[in-house]
Amino acid sequence: MSTLTITNLHVEIAGKEILKGLDLTVSAGEIHALMGPNGNGKSTLLAAIMGHPAYTVTQGTIEFDGENVLEMEVNERAKAGLFLGMQYPQEVAGVTNSDFMKAALNARRDSAIPIFTFIRQLDKAIAALQMKSDLAHRYVNEGFSGGEKKRNEILQMILLEPKLAMLDEIDSGLDVDAMKIVAQAILDQQVKSQMGLLIVSHYERFYQLIPPTHVHILLDGRIVLSGDADLVNRIDKEGYDWVAKEYGVAIVKEAKTRPVTSTTIGTCAVKERGMQ
Repeated sequence: MSTLTITNLHVEIAGKEILKGLDLTVSAGEIHALMGPNGNGKSTLLAAIMGHPAYTVTQGTIEFDGENVLEMEVNERAKAGLFLGMQYPQEVAGVTNSDFMKAALNARRDSAIPIFTFIRQLDKAIAALQMKSDLAHRYVNEGFSGGEKKRNEILQMILLEPKLAMLDEIDSGLDVDAMKIVAQAILDQQVKSQMGLLIVSHYERFYQLIPPTHVHILLDGRIVLSGDADLVNRIDKEGYDWVAKEYGVAIVKEAKTRPVTSTTIGTCAVKERGMQ
């Protein structure tokens, strides 16, 4: 059973400490909701796990299936089964979705995926997400709406079949109908592969569609409270002030930081294939 184990994690960016001793364990088949006000470290955590170069781990450990994640390059983390669905997916001009996804899949295989197998898998995923039929021939995210970009992130998740998927506000930019489609596609993949999920979202509606098995409240760089799905409902009704007061933690006011994007992290498949 695949397990991500984070112990006493401290992370800083540009000399400012964001995570201040965070502990978290996510196992296969579990769905973890990560909640908290903006600016308190949720995206920082996901970026640090995936290896964003702007974030420096100063203390603590991240292990996945017993391996030291901090010693891995970004592409090695992806090969190990980690996946990050971006809050701000970027355009990759000149690279079609089909070429991008085929390169990503082949980077994780011992031999190239047969073309007809790839086409079947891609077409099935496109249909599940109710995306346009010409998607394969379009450049990655170029000219895509916000909602199309988020669906494209989940398309990549479905094809790559990670052991652990981290989704950073993947629901933002989706209308009600699109949110239902995306949530169902995520759930179908989770049930099929028993992958672990670590989901960042502010909205109770999304967690109603993807019911979490675990809920964590992150304030001032630490997880200060964990519970079950009922905790989502209470946060939706009462906000975070009661958590801060009860546990004696300050709520950090949001500061402008560089968004976590696919281009700032780097794309493992493109990097490996010399397609940068």
